[in-house]
Amino acid sequence: MPAELDLIWKDFLDHMSSASVLYSIRKAVITGIPFLYITENSALSKELLRSLIDQAAKKAMLHKKVTYKSVFVRNDGPLWVYRHRFYVPQEKMFCCGNLCTDCILKNK
Repeated sequence: MPAELDLIWKDFLDHMSSASVLYSIRKAVITGIPFLYITENSALSKELLRSLIDQAAKKAMLHKKVTYKSVFVRNDGPLWVYRHRFYVPQEKMFCCGNLCTDCILKNK
C-alpha cells in the first residue's frame, strides 16, 4: 500500500498547488510525521485554508479506502504549518468469538 499512498500524496499536493491563493506547498517528514508547509499568495483565513486542504484531500482519496487527518500546528505571516496524514482505517482482521456486528465471518 505504500505505493498507493505515494500516489494519493502526489494527487493531493498537485490539487493544492493548483490553488491560485497559494504560493507554494511542500511536504516534509520529520521523525516519521508528515507536515505541510504552505505559503500563501494573499491573506488567507484559517477556515479558507482548511477548506482547501479538505477539498484537495477528498479529491485525492476519491474511490480509495483511505482517510486523512489534518491538524493546524502554527502560522507565521504567510507560512502555515499543518500535520497532515493519510491512513488506511483499521479493520477487524480476526474473529474474537463474541459474535460482533462487524465479524469477519459474517462478511464472507
